Amino acid sequence: MKLSRHHLAALAAFLIWGFFPIPLRWLAGYASGQILFFRILLSLTFLLLIHGIFRRDAVRTTWQQWRAAPATERRQAASSTVIGGLLLTSNWLLFIYVINQVSVQAGSFAYLVCPILTALLGFAVLGEKLRTNQWLAIGLSALSCLLLGAGNIRTLLLSLVVAFTYAAYLISQRRLQGYDRLVLLTVQLGLAALVILPLAPLLGANPVAGFRDAHLLSVTTVLSIGFTIIPLFLNLYALNVLPSGTVGIWMYINPLVSFILAFLYFGEQATTPELIAYGVILFSVALYNSRFRQPATS
Repeated sequence: MKLSRHHLAALAAFLIWGFFPIPLRWLAGYASGQILFFRILLSLTFLLLIHGIFRRDAVRTTWQQWRAAPATERRQAASSTVIGGLLLTSNWLLFIYVINQVSVQAGSFAYLVCPILTALLGFAVLGEKLRTNQWLAIGLSALSCLLLGAGNIRTLLLSLVVAFTYAAYLISQRRLQGYDRLVLLTVQLGLAALVILPLAPLLGANPVAGFRDAHLLSVTTVLSIGFTIIPLFLNLYALNVLPSGTVGIWMYINPLVSFILAFLYFGEQATTPELIAYGVILFSVALYNSRFRQPATS
C-alpha cells in the first residue's frame, strides 16, 4: 500500500498520542485536577487563537449551519456537544490519574479495548449491526478483562471507566456528523472550563499556585500543543480524505506504543495472567477488524 500524506498524518497523530505518557509522568507529583485544569485552559486558549487568526470562516460556517438546522437537530447538536464536553473532561481527568497514579499499562489497556467497547455501545445505543467475528472479538475482550480482574479488580475497573468515558464520548459525537470537529472541540473545552473553574478546589487544582509554577506551565503547554492540538489537526487532516474505518484501525498504534513504553521505558512488570490477557485482547482486536469473504453461491 502506498502511503499518502494523509496516511502519514494519521500515523503521526497516533504515534504522538502513543508517547503521551512520557510528558504526563513529568507531572506525576501534581494533583490530576491541577494538570487537567491547565491542559484545558491552555488548549482552549491556543484553539481560540487559531480560530481567531486562521479559521474564522470555519467558525462562521459552523454557526450558520447550526442556526439553519431544524429545531430538533439544533437541540440534539447542543445536547451532544454538552454531553461530549463532560465526557471528554472526565476521560482526560481519569486518564491522567491512571497514568500517574496506577500504571501506563492500565492506561494503554483502556485505549486498546476502547474501540471494541465503542462498537458495543453503538449496537446498544444506536442499533448498529455487528458481524459474527465482531461479536467473537467482544467475547474475547471480555475474557481478557476477567483475566486482568482476577489479579487487580481496582486497576481493571479504572481502565474500563477510562475506556467507557471515551467510547461514550465517541458515541455522543455521532449525531454531530457534518459539523467542524475542531470548532466543536473548542466549544466543548469552553464548557469544560466553565465547569471546572468553580470545582477547582474539589479537584485538587490551585490555579493561583499553578500560574506561578514554571514547570507545570511549560509541561502543560507541551501537553496542550504537542499532544492535543497538533495530533488533532493531523487526525482531522487525514479524515478529510481517508475513510474513518482506515483511520480507526491505525488508532491501535496509540496503545501499542504505550505498552512498549510501559515495559521498556518505565520498567513496569506484568504477571503471567496479565500478559495472557494482553495477548487475548490483541487477538480480539485483529479478529474484530478482520473481514472474511462470503462463500460464492452457485
